[in-house]
Amino acid sequence: MLFNVDKCKVMHTGKENPNLSYYMKGKQLEDVNQEKDLRIIITNDLKPSAHYTQNYTKANRLLGMIARTFSTRDAHILLSLYKSVVRPHLEYCLPAWTP
Repeated sequence: MLFNVDKCKVMHTGKENPNLSYYMKGKQLEDVNQEKDLRIIITNDLKPSAHYTQNYTKANRLLGMIARTFSTRDAHILLSLYKSVVRPHLEYCLPAWTP
């Protein structure tokens, strides 16, 4: 299997990890504290707070866009917009963190 060395990264997890440097094809791999994979943010402490913050921020921006765009305040329309546009961002990968 061919690897693109520029895209390979190292994330050290755990308290007893010696945080060694790793090399591939003579190049040192980049050391990162968090990485996004399949739209899920994984941090080196394995806490989901960064992922939650990103999704909450995106949902909040969408709520602001809905408030600016739609002049109607009909509860049925706003509830439909919330369920179809905002709620999926809040629920994305929540079961992955809390099964």
